[in-house]
Amino acid sequence: MPNVKVYDMAGKAVGEIALSDALFGAEVNGAVLHAAVRTYLMNQRQGTQSTLTRTEVSGGGKKPWRQKGTGRARQGSTRSPQWTHGGVALGPKPRDYRLSMNKKTRRVALQSALSAKVAAGDLIVVSEIKTAEFSTKTMAAMLKALGADKKALIVLPGMDNTVIKSCANIPGVVTTQFNTVNVYDVLNADKFIIAKEAVAKLEEVYA
Repeated sequence: MPNVKVYDMAGKAVGEIALSDALFGAEVNGAVLHAAVRTYLMNQRQGTQSTLTRTEVSGGGKKPWRQKGTGRARQGSTRSPQWTHGGVALGPKPRDYRLSMNKKTRRVALQSALSAKVAAGDLIVVSEIKTAEFSTKTMAAMLKALGADKKALIVLPGMDNTVIKSCANIPGVVTTQFNTVNVYDVLNADKFIIAKEAVAKLEEVYA
């Protein structure tokens, strides 16, 4: 059972917490992590890209010149792909990029991602993450004190608009709740910062 220190928002160690082996001490499965990240990124694609084929562009109904006797190559339409303003050959059309993962595999992927952060020493537990008013300065000072002033994922025990909006203008910082954590955000962040209360809730749901 991995033990990590608990810090306050000023970066001072105020205690220790024992993390669940099932969630934070599991074996890292690289293949499942790859599949989870690929699924997430593919599901972000809208798939609305579209080009016009020669049948969809306007014009081109008349044959440009007669078939023989001109010395030029035969042409049937000015909307063929080789013509300016012609259609696009083999261009992209709207499609669905969505992939799916079963519930058990998603759980293994999240366990692997969190365990990898613990093993690398990039998981930081904070006793409480809150601010009395909207203050980017307060949140930036917390991140600096925790040594997480690059890309960071902040996990809250619930919706807290004050903290979320205070972090919104800090480059590289993403805020989320314990029940909406995804593997891509965990792996993409240099530091995984989680409120102590959120740890218990995360273990209750996923461990």
